[in-house]
Amino acid sequence: MCSIICCWRMLTSVRCLSSSSMPGGGCMLFLSFLCLNDNASCKEQVSAENMQLSEEQLHQIEQNRCAALKRLASRNVPVLVGESWQRQIGTEFTKPYFTKLMSFVTMERKCFNVYPSPEQVFYCTTLCAIEEVKVVILGQDPYHHPGQAHGLAFSVLRPKPPPPRYQDIVGFRHPGHGDLTEWAKQGVLLLNSVLTVRIFTDAVVLWLSRNLNGLVFLLWGSYAQRKGRVIDRKRHHVLETTHPTPYSAHLGFFGCRHFSKTNMLLKTSGKKQVDWKAL
Repeated sequence: MCSIICCWRMLTSVRCLSSSSMPGGGCMLFLSFLCLNDNASCKEQVSAENMQLSEEQLHQIEQNRCAALKRLASRNVPVLVGESWQRQIGTEFTKPYFTKLMSFVTMERKCFNVYPSPEQVFYCTTLCAIEEVKVVILGQDPYHHPGQAHGLAFSVLRPKPPPPRYQDIVGFRHPGHGDLTEWAKQGVLLLNSVLTVRIFTDAVVLWLSRNLNGLVFLLWGSYAQRKGRVIDRKRHHVLETTHPTPYSAHLGFFGCRHFSKTNMLLKTSGKKQVDWKAL
């Protein structure tokens, strides 16, 4: 007699254990359900025979769930998305909004110049594991000239000279280029809030806020500050000022000392400080 044990989620896999794995013979049919709205494991299970599962069986169920999630996510994962990001927020790639918008962007690329290139839209996720992010700088929109945008907010590809807003950000003598990749490698997430898929950036900020502790969020400009409303300010540090454009930097960005303040906050949280001059 088969026992049916259900994790009440969206159906992803069906598996029948061999009779040797079941007390008294017979087989057990597992219907694993996956919730695409969160990453929580299925904890509430209902058994027709009220049978206790072994640790090995529970482990196998979780493995099946994760494998099903990975298969679903891989169908829509864009080019070059970091593995840890796929693992933690891969469910976003399966949602209707993401599939629809990525299809729209693909069509737009056939008719117009869209920046950055498809390979670089999620470049920021390849430089640092999501669990190792310690600073988040929310930009607004990518640079719109050829050879500039490459998936990191405020950063431009070498050998392009740094644009005015970048020079306002750095505030010290830069090495003659505008590439901020070295910041990203140290755990600084340079995220454009008006990314190709805007809802996706909201999901990223929300995941970071809920799952990590002691992050420093730098919100420059009103748009980034609106995006930051979901941040749990009891768990994280939030620094706000004007956007570093030539038009508004003098209204608050100059003299805000966000870089030195960030390092002090990181030190307080027991995290390694950022070498902002390592460019």
